[in-house]
Amino acid sequence: MATINQYYPESTTHPGEILSEALEEREIGAKEFAVRTGKPEKTITAVLKGESAITPDMAVLFEQVLKVPAHFWTEAQRNFDEYRARLNFQLAIEEAVDWAKSFPYAKMASFGWVPKTLKIEEKVINLFNYFEVASIKAWEDYYINQKLQVAFRISLKYHENGTAIASWLRRGEIQAEQLVAPEFDKSKFRKLLPNIKTIMAEQPGDFFDQLQALCLTAGVKVVHTPCLPKTAIHGSTRWINNVPLIQLSGRYKRNDIFWFTFYHEVGHILLHGKKYISIENVVYEGENHNYEKEADNFASDLILSEKEETEICGVETISTNDIIRYARKFGTHPATIIGRLQHKGIIAYGQGKEFFEPINLCD
Repeated sequence: MATINQYYPESTTHPGEILSEALEEREIGAKEFAVRTGKPEKTITAVLKGESAITPDMAVLFEQVLKVPAHFWTEAQRNFDEYRARLNFQLAIEEAVDWAKSFPYAKMASFGWVPKTLKIEEKVINLFNYFEVASIKAWEDYYINQKLQVAFRISLKYHENGTAIASWLRRGEIQAEQLVAPEFDKSKFRKLLPNIKTIMAEQPGDFFDQLQALCLTAGVKVVHTPCLPKTAIHGSTRWINNVPLIQLSGRYKRNDIFWFTFYHEVGHILLHGKKYISIENVVYEGENHNYEKEADNFASDLILSEKEETEICGVETISTNDIIRYARKFGTHPATIIGRLQHKGIIAYGQGKEFFEPINLCD
């Protein structure tokens, strides 16, 4: 993603000027040269004025008449064409300055997503590289106007933090490219859920590595992408090249919230298929509220079923020891029980807070 440092000339001569000098030295006029090469006079005149390009066919004919190698003319034309293209690209960079200012660039750079720089034009180029686009129009067509509905089937057109959200989602794509997964196996993924729940219940120090590796065996990619300012995203699910991707932010850095979000995304994969994209805690065009509720219910039931919750609530006064005992019985983590009961107002906030383990993952 680093900026490519190469030398490009500030100006390049159109090969027509070189041709004009060569004809002048030989005292050959445009009409005579046209006759000698067998090309129309208007074609030669257009080249001499810089209004037309020298084609490979012309270059060979010029070589025969002027004894200047064909590759000289084709190289001169190639250099000029590239020079003009870079001028146009420079205009695209200048047009994207305000666009670049709308990104949380400094934070993205601190995460190592883009190179650090204070120069706005370099920021534009680095953002173009990051999103693999060549202009602001290309970026808007892909991320805003939905002209290519492959990785993105949602619109961020009316979202005030659309650039930050797109940056976060794009980072997930880049991370996913680094993972190799077999073809998605829905049945196998379902069968892995008890094993994943064991990881949740025990939560070893390398739990995320274990989670990621286990999901990969069923063709599911799981990545962690830290939050950007003003995004407030918990997680996202989407399919890229027929491979499901779960992207988690670890927002709030609390294990119960992390696991609920993970299972919520699992619900989207198993229940809603390839066409639905979820972005948790963000209102966006294309969101399906029924799907979100179904994913919530799916996650809740996997972590702690309604029957299990009812059994816990049957205890007159729920103590910390009760929570530990039920967590072992139901194969879940105490924090997930505490978080559920606090959310429903069954136990006081503060009780069992020692079980909320921090989630500190690196990008």
